[in-house]
Amino acid sequence: MDNNERFIILDETYLTQMTELYRSAFMREPWNDDWSRTEQLAEYIRDISECRSSLNYGLIIDGKLAALSIGTVRHWWEGTNYAVEEFCVSPGMQHQGLGTRFLKMIEEDILRRGISGIFLQTENDKPSYLFYRKNGFDEMTSHVSFYKRLNK
Repeated sequence: MDNNERFIILDETYLTQMTELYRSAFMREPWNDDWSRTEQLAEYIRDISECRSSLNYGLIIDGKLAALSIGTVRHWWEGTNYAVEEFCVSPGMQHQGLGTRFLKMIEEDILRRGISGIFLQTENDKPSYLFYRKNGFDEMTSHVSFYKRLNK
């Protein structure tokens, strides 16, 4: 870790920075998510980052949030896992190894906490799929996600 980098646990005081970083990462290619409604995005970040078992990581570079991982600690019969809800790196810092370095910091911290694995979901047609494969994640081919749209 460089002298200008700090690996931290994120709390509610970072909500604005988390929201800004998330928006900058996901409102562009390849995601193109429409997070133009600031309050909707802030509520989403609160929903996933402020629950009882939240564990949120950040990487501060030169005083600014450059990467985040929002997740929860989940206890399962196979062991305790860190379930990543959202993970992103500032667009201007992508493709430089920062995400891999940040992920390794997270892995070291969760091991110190006695957590035995990381669970996450991503889309198989996005660059994140290859990123996670490159970083040692195995695809759960028997796992299926379902969604039902209720309004037309």
